[in-house]
Amino acid sequence: MAWYWDAEQSSGLESHSDDLVGAGIGRRFDDQASAEQWLTENYLDLADLGIDSVSLYEEDRLVYGPMSLQPE
Repeated sequence: MAWYWDAEQSSGLESHSDDLVGAGIGRRFDDQASAEQWLTENYLDLADLGIDSVSLYEEDRLVYGPMSLQPE
């Protein structure tokens, strides 16, 4: 099974899909723990790109999200 993150950008901002792929959005992970560890290590960089929230998928099944990356 492949696990991956999908991203929602802040309104008014538009990153190119190459920027999102380069940041790791859509990268495949072998398990949920690996995907979550990657997000823990990279969420600040994603937020700096204008990503507002992320959702975790296992294949085509939404596991959870959208989860905000913005400070409260």
